[in-house]
Amino acid sequence: MKLLYLGNRLSKHGFNKTTIETLGLQLEQEGFTVFYASNKKSFPLRLLDMMWSVINYRKQVSYLLIDTYSTKAFWYAFLCSQLARFFNIKYIPILHGGDLPNRLKKNPMLCRILFSNAYKNVAPSGYLKQAFEKEGFKNVIHIPNTIEIEKYEFKLRTELTPNLLWVRAFASIYNPKMAVKVLQQLQEQYPSATLTMVGPDKDGSLQTTKDFAKSLGIAVNFSGQLTKEEWWELASKHDIFINTTHFDNTPVSVMEAMALGLPVISTKVGGIPFLLANEQNALLVPDNDITAMTNAVLDLLENKPKNNLLITNARTFIEQMDWQLVKQSWVSILK
Repeated sequence: MKLLYLGNRLSKHGFNKTTIETLGLQLEQEGFTVFYASNKKSFPLRLLDMMWSVINYRKQVSYLLIDTYSTKAFWYAFLCSQLARFFNIKYIPILHGGDLPNRLKKNPMLCRILFSNAYKNVAPSGYLKQAFEKEGFKNVIHIPNTIEIEKYEFKLRTELTPNLLWVRAFASIYNPKMAVKVLQQLQEQYPSATLTMVGPDKDGSLQTTKDFAKSLGIAVNFSGQLTKEEWWELASKHDIFINTTHFDNTPVSVMEAMALGLPVISTKVGGIPFLLANEQNALLVPDNDITAMTNAVLDLLENKPKNNLLITNARTFIEQMDWQLVKQSWVSILK
C-alpha cells in the first residue's frame, strides 16, 4: 500500500515536527510506503511542491493524506484535494486546526467541497468531530493523536516547586505573554519561582515575549527549539506545565507533559476540554485569565493530594493514546 502525505515537513528549517513527521514514520513501520511533500520553507514553493507531488504520484498511491489547518495552510488542503479529485485519488484530510470550526462558518461552500468529497475526515479530537458533525458532515471519524508511551519516563512529583514549563511554538494564538504574566504574579508569593519557555519562533512572538519580560523586569529562560529528547530531559527539572493558548485542538506537547508526570494547567479553549478534564487529570482556566492560572498553580503547590491525583490520572488517561492501541484505526481505513 502506497500513500502520499502532504503537510509541513519543516523540522530541518528549525520548526517543530508536525504530524507528517511522526504519523508518517509510524505508518511506514506498519508496512506502508509513504511519499511526502513538502519540506520547502517558502509558502508558494511548498504549495507547488505539494501539487506537483499529487500529479507525480497519481498512478502509484492509493490514498492522499493531508494535514489540514485553519489558517493559510487551509489552502494547501483545498487545492491539493481538488487535484486529487481530478485524478480520482481518495484523499483523507487530517483535521488539526483548532479554529477549523470558524473556517466552516467563514467559507461554507469551500469547506463543503473539500470535506464532503473526502474519503474520510480524520478528527484527532472529539471537539472537531463534534463541530464537523454539527455542520452536517457524515464522513468524520475520530482517531486521536498518539504518542509512543514507552519512550516517556514517568516521574511522580510528590513535592512540587514553583518551576513552570511552557512548550509551544511562539505564535500570538498561543498567547506566550500570558505565561510571563503568570510568573510575575506567582513571584509575589514565591520569589524564587521560575519559567522556562521552549519552542521556535513562528510569527515574531518570541522576540515580542522576550521584550515583554524585560519590560516587566522578569527573568525568563528562553531555550529556543529543542528536540523532544532535550525537552523531556528539561521537564525532569520542572514541576508544573502551563498551556496558555487562545485556540487549540489536541496539542501533543500537553499529551507529552501528561505522560512525563507533569501536572498540567491549561486554558479551557477549543479541543482542550475534550482532552483534559478539570480537577480530574488537569486544571482548566478561562482564556487569558492570568489570575485564575496563577491561583491554579498556587493550588497545586499547596495541595499535595490533588497534585498526586491529577498526575496519576493523566498518565493513565494518556496511555490510552499509545500508538500500539491507536494504529489499528489507521490500518482499518487504509486497507
